[in-house]
Amino acid sequence: MDFNFKQEQQQFADALRRWVDKDYGFDVRQRIVHSASGVSDVAWNTLVELGMTALPVPEAQGGFSGTAVDMLVVMQELGRGLVVEPYFATVWGAKFLQLAGNQHHRLEDVAKGELKLACALGEKHSRHDLADIKTIASINGEGYRIDGTKTVVIHGGQADALIVSARSAGTQRDTNGISLFVVPVETAGVVVRDYRTIDGQRAATVQFNHVAVPASALLGKMGGGWDMLEEAADYGVSLLCAEAVGAMDAIFGATLEYLKTRKQFGLAIGSFQALQHRMADMYIHLEQARSMAMLVAARMSCDAEERRRVASAAKVRVGQAAKFIGQQAVQLHGGMGVTDELPAAHHFKRLTMIELTLGDVDHHLERFAAQRGFQQHS
Repeated sequence: MDFNFKQEQQQFADALRRWVDKDYGFDVRQRIVHSASGVSDVAWNTLVELGMTALPVPEAQGGFSGTAVDMLVVMQELGRGLVVEPYFATVWGAKFLQLAGNQHHRLEDVAKGELKLACALGEKHSRHDLADIKTIASINGEGYRIDGTKTVVIHGGQADALIVSARSAGTQRDTNGISLFVVPVETAGVVVRDYRTIDGQRAATVQFNHVAVPASALLGKMGGGWDMLEEAADYGVSLLCAEAVGAMDAIFGATLEYLKTRKQFGLAIGSFQALQHRMADMYIHLEQARSMAMLVAARMSCDAEERRRVASAAKVRVGQAAKFIGQQAVQLHGGMGVTDELPAAHHFKRLTMIELTLGDVDHHLERFAAQRGFQQHS
């Protein structure tokens, strides 16, 4: 397998990094985080101009038909720069539209940057189980009615439309009977409560009070949304793994630079062998996480069984690495490692949230162990 990025991929990465370095420095990012909206229209428009919103959209809908490997390049740079705009939420939501196969006009709007999406999938009781759904979808004339509450909807308050999972049949945790809908946020009965998360991103609690949607809002078949939901979730995992690698790259580099400049007893603390060993351990974790992020991106087009196996394996390894590297970085920086003034603290917060998004290490260990291939060889 060729692990070198193509010229076009590297150009995307270079363009993003130049923008982050020039116009999205840490001070700028902090002002955006503490603004009323928590995001920047200027930054979003720049991402659109750079072609980032068009990248994952099929060429037929005005995009570039970017693969998961193409997206890995982008997400790494966004993770390195701690970008807080609703890019992940939008491209993850676009994956649902693409899998549905009948949302061409909305995909065109995503490509042009005119439609921001968010995925309203989790509920208060469900933790990491996306099949644990109490939100109800029922037939309402020629359309449907949705009732329920979704929690921790990433960038739900900044979205123009929501991808919503609801139960139309079956029991509470049954994978059968799950339906998926695209619901504009201005629809009557949709109530969004926006808030800032610990990592500087935005999330929302979204209530659906007798929300009526037309038949065209249904993604796929009524009651047959689980396969689409699972595939899109694994795609989201690949995006998060790539973002985490970018954040780990940044926090590792910042820690290394600190060890070279911070002096104790007249010597740079990086000259102490014990700290060199800790940096070496961090580097090993980083490179293993990078390898797994590349693997899961490359395997997104495989069959469902292989995709599930690799997605969970990657989420586990990247989550473990994120925790280790983040904790070591904080300790090696001393008390400064947890202050708001230091970018490393914010990278660690973001890594912590990534580990908890779309299933934590324990959840994916259990999912990996449940795969048929693992059971056959255990």
